[in-house]
Amino acid sequence: MPVDRLISRWKADPVALENFAAWQTTPAQPPRFAPMPETLHPSLAQALRQQGITQLYTHQASAWRAIQANHNVVVVTGTASGKTLCYNLPVMDALLRDPSARALYLFPTKALAQDQHQTLSSLTQALAQVSSANPADHKMDAILAPAIYDGDTPASARPAIRSKAPIILSNPDMVHTGILPHHTLWAEFFRHLRFIILDELHTYRGVFGSHVANVIRRLKRIARFYGSQPQFILTSATIANPVELAEAIIEAPVELVTNDGSARGERHFIIYNPPITDPNLGLRKSATLESVMLATDLIDEGVQTIVFGRTRRTVEILLSYLRQYTHGNPDNIRGYRSGYLPRDRRVIERDLRRGQLQAVVATNALELGIDIGAMGAAVMVGYPGTIAATLQQAGRAGRKTDASLAVMVATADALDQFLARHPDYLIGQSPEQALIQPNNLLILLQHIRCASFELPFYRGEAFGNLPGDQVLEFLDTLTQAGELHMNRDRYFWTADQYPSSAVSLRSASPDAVLLRVEGEEGPVTIGQVDFESAMWMVHPQAIYLHEAQTYLVDDLNLAEKIAYLHPVDVDYYTQPHRETTVEKVAGLKEAPAQGCTQSYGELIVTTQVIGYRQVRWYTYETLGNGLVDLPPTKLDTTGYWITLDDATVEALRAQALWNNDANDYGPTWPAQRLRALERDGHRCQVCGALEINRPHHVHHKKPFRTFTSAEAANQLDNLITVCPSCHRRVEQALHIRSGLAGLAYVLGNLAPFFVMCDRGDLGIHSDPQSPLGDGRPTVVIYDNIQAGIGLSERLFDLHHELILRAREVVGACPCLDGCPSCVGPGGENGAGGKRETLALLEALIESSIPSIN
Repeated sequence: MPVDRLISRWKADPVALENFAAWQTTPAQPPRFAPMPETLHPSLAQALRQQGITQLYTHQASAWRAIQANHNVVVVTGTASGKTLCYNLPVMDALLRDPSARALYLFPTKALAQDQHQTLSSLTQALAQVSSANPADHKMDAILAPAIYDGDTPASARPAIRSKAPIILSNPDMVHTGILPHHTLWAEFFRHLRFIILDELHTYRGVFGSHVANVIRRLKRIARFYGSQPQFILTSATIANPVELAEAIIEAPVELVTNDGSARGERHFIIYNPPITDPNLGLRKSATLESVMLATDLIDEGVQTIVFGRTRRTVEILLSYLRQYTHGNPDNIRGYRSGYLPRDRRVIERDLRRGQLQAVVATNALELGIDIGAMGAAVMVGYPGTIAATLQQAGRAGRKTDASLAVMVATADALDQFLARHPDYLIGQSPEQALIQPNNLLILLQHIRCASFELPFYRGEAFGNLPGDQVLEFLDTLTQAGELHMNRDRYFWTADQYPSSAVSLRSASPDAVLLRVEGEEGPVTIGQVDFESAMWMVHPQAIYLHEAQTYLVDDLNLAEKIAYLHPVDVDYYTQPHRETTVEKVAGLKEAPAQGCTQSYGELIVTTQVIGYRQVRWYTYETLGNGLVDLPPTKLDTTGYWITLDDATVEALRAQALWNNDANDYGPTWPAQRLRALERDGHRCQVCGALEINRPHHVHHKKPFRTFTSAEAANQLDNLITVCPSCHRRVEQALHIRSGLAGLAYVLGNLAPFFVMCDRGDLGIHSDPQSPLGDGRPTVVIYDNIQAGIGLSERLFDLHHELILRAREVVGACPCLDGCPSCVGPGGENGAGGKRETLALLEALIESSIPSIN
């Protein structure tokens, strides 16, 4: 087998073996079966036999028994284990016995609904063949026909679907905006609603899960109004708390099914750490290029491979590299991510299932259970962010009984290197808990507003598990705002707006920016990005990558929500420059800690994209910088912050281990600065720009901090005039990273692992004179989610563990003065601040600060 051949070759290569930080082999597992239930409808049993299914896996049989006992069920088994049949069997059986019964299938994405519609349709077609031989069942195909009802469903088809379809496949967003507000059109459906299916339960966490829990509250409220009490069937990938999450979302007891009886082949899981290229700097080979090398080996060996990138830009870079380096037809390697048009994604999914593609490069958009056939290998470029996501991505390989391979290539960042040095944290650790906060005040208020539009609230009525007296506080607030009117103990919606249309269930912006290219026959839309991402992905002069084609953004029209692009052939890509400020709204918790004060509270985080950097492919050389003028975005959230004590700073300063103090350029600085500007004719000495609207800067060629006196540092021959854009570029090369910045870097990289969340769920910011700490040095980690969901509060509780692990990461790193794997790199000619960061971490652990030699 191709995978076996490649594994043998890698194991025989001593150079490759040095880079395999961990290699776990899971033996093949034979299937474990249970007989087909005797109570199953005979026609359904016959249809399954026609599909080659004569018995069930043990977990499918367990789910059947629990569902027949009227229990809500959550099924947690491996990828490709047949979870779909766990809910299709009881639903089809119920419909065959009661044609008036109805079922609602909810998937987190439209793509999953499309995929499951095909699976369900094949089963109904088999039933139709059975019915053709049975006059009593001659209308079975019409009775069981499933239908998709989402934003892509044509308006002309919707009335027939509402009135006739027994099984509706949709998503929480459509239920929120397109079904519940119009429930009177769905009266018969709700009256006979028997089952609600929630697939991919593990995705309903964080802000999305908190919203979905409230949508389920509204859904149960409407069903109860029409006299039904549907049974829930949920499925999930492996997480630490499936019962807790399921019961939090549906607010009812569930029975757990985990006895996975499906067969699987031998599986290899490898952590690959790219080799060190510069021991002094701690620099390693690029994880991206090493992933391309490994994936090329797999593809050229004939192994159908999926490569996961953490970002959309990484996907496009990987796609471009693989098309260059592999020996086959480059068109047989495709990209897959959000931003591609739905029709393009369906074609890619189909070609993967048919085996027509050698490889696909994807974001986590393909992490979920979309049927893409039997991939032989999965390559993950960097830690996916959670253990659960790692298991999901690795599980995309080996979806049959053949041997399979999954490789996680560690990047240079601190968390990846921590896992490479401590693989047991990843391989031996149980998956994370999925957390939600459905009673988050901002989220809850939005859904009480939506529920009020759908049905009037009675005074004292509960909302899910939220007691009536607490609901009353929200209703009175909305009444005072003029949105509700109370009459005879009932609260009626009176506002003009349609509330659910203004509430997005996702953390991303509900608005999308279209990407438009001028074609030969007029404008062509090649994709889209969400509104918030547009600020950094498609700002003017950004390089945008789509299906390995490079585009230059000419203009971003935020009012029209359109970005205008044209194809270009350039040897670089762009990275945005952001500026962030953090303001305290209210302190909620505070506690003294060693060397600092730890706090938790409500914050406002303001972020603005102010420019960009042009980076050459392959070499990562900075080619240039530019400025952009875009509006800032504001985030109302919660955060955890560490404020250093004055005594800690003074002790570090006394040992020359504190470099966050503002430079004192001395009394002669204003005059010297003016002389330098006049000498250079107020013209940038790098790009030649003349000083017009914005004042130019005067830069010290040799960093000011390296001199013993201001007089020596301010000599004219050490000063040069630069424009603000060029100054930023020069500073990157001469940057002296402070201990505080190093602390922020390592904490920001480790925090997602210890609170078990996605990287993008947290933001990090440091300020040597922070308003959060009354002007003292502060590092803040905040929930990167509107109103927060409790992640930073958990960090507040984990403060000591986080500091200890950060000290371990920095101390164990082999670099001399900072690198991407510990405190972050200094500039090309600057300093990394590892010594200062290590001293600071030890000050936050020990009662005294040891000397650092």
